[in-house]
Amino acid sequence: MRSYDYVVIGAGSGGLASAKRAAAHGASVAIIEGGRLGGTCVNVGCVPKKVMWNAASIAEHIRMAKSYGFSLETSGLDWAHLKRTRDAYVTRLNGIYDRGLGLSGVELIEGWAKFVDPHTLDVNGEKIQAKHILIATGGRPTLPDVPGAELGITSDGFFELEEQPKHVAIVGAGYIAVEIAGVMKALGSKVTVLLRNEQLLRSFDAQLRETLMEEMAKEGIHFVTCIELDHIEKDEQGLLTLAGNEQKLSGFDCLLWAIGRTPNTDQLGLEEVGVVRDDNGFIRVNEYEDTDVPHIHAVGDVTGRIQLTPVAIAAGRKLSDRLFAGHSNAKMDYSDIATVIFSHPPIGTVGLSEAEANEEYGVEEVHVYTSTFTNMYYSMSDHKVQTCMKVVAVGEKRKIVGIHGIGMGMDEMIQGFAVALKMGATVADLNRTVAIHPTASEELVLIG
Repeated sequence: MRSYDYVVIGAGSGGLASAKRAAAHGASVAIIEGGRLGGTCVNVGCVPKKVMWNAASIAEHIRMAKSYGFSLETSGLDWAHLKRTRDAYVTRLNGIYDRGLGLSGVELIEGWAKFVDPHTLDVNGEKIQAKHILIATGGRPTLPDVPGAELGITSDGFFELEEQPKHVAIVGAGYIAVEIAGVMKALGSKVTVLLRNEQLLRSFDAQLRETLMEEMAKEGIHFVTCIELDHIEKDEQGLLTLAGNEQKLSGFDCLLWAIGRTPNTDQLGLEEVGVVRDDNGFIRVNEYEDTDVPHIHAVGDVTGRIQLTPVAIAAGRKLSDRLFAGHSNAKMDYSDIATVIFSHPPIGTVGLSEAEANEEYGVEEVHVYTSTFTNMYYSMSDHKVQTCMKVVAVGEKRKIVGIHGIGMGMDEMIQGFAVALKMGATVADLNRTVAIHPTASEELVLIG
């Protein structure tokens, strides 16, 4: 029986980071993975998604080129070429992760793990023991329980498409739905988005979600609101009909479900060793990433906390610092984490929304500063895309508790402003910063 100081289940972003950090501290470490290295982010998430977003952005720039005096002729998108080169890039990353594990002294065990007892895992019939075990198995897209749901695909299936759909229906209101909708429309597909309620991105600041929905509609994306599908049908031509709320929507050659994600915790045997999950399958952990069994830990999407790759990486490293480097108080700070939605236009956000600030501090303590304008990029064209920025501050000193924006470049500029917020910046600190002109980001230092 092989035995280690630390065994990690799942070679996604959080698991890999934690395993390598533990090995760097001198621990004997193994990581167990039955699929491709890199997890969701590398294989069917952030990385291939950003490649597709880049392609969509190039398509938008090509269409804008005429406004700047360029005469361009294109033969259209070669979807097969894009997929082939994107997949090759992901494969290279898989290899880099594999070599990185070897250089770090982490042993890779290929297969699927299941708990036998609190210190023992079964992998392919072999028993593996560890002093500490980390669960970092991530999640998978959720499919609805409606007849014909299997006729659709999920975000995983999106990256398997061999041909570009002509008319795609996307069901969902979250960031995955809006990102894929924007990509597909920019690349030339007809797109319909179906919402169970009336709004996109309900957990984000109202100004961001309202502006995004307006801009998506301007680009020709069709929204069907307040609909809940009850069955899907396919006709003789292979086209799909979506039915719900006494409505029927027809003519789709692709249906994509983007209704949420389910944690990969149901096949691990957790109930046998006392690891508690909530009603949605997420593992219950404390502030130090410990489960109800002290030497069994969990990070990343399986915990139901902020489901972002850098969050899982940071949490995994902090955990290893605490377990194997004597940093007894090392723990992840889940507050004020910046995030980006690669929509069209992109969204960048950090801290509290206006509504959250009002609830936490009281309306009378909250001060909101906004700026709405058209990026100079669009000055040469009749095609205009709105940029909106918002700073949320509290108290007499106007301490900043939220920075939000939607528009070209917001995906890159939010990182630096997140540092300012994390350091306790005030509106006066922004105003003391000399603006860089002409840029969109200058609006954030002039906004007060």
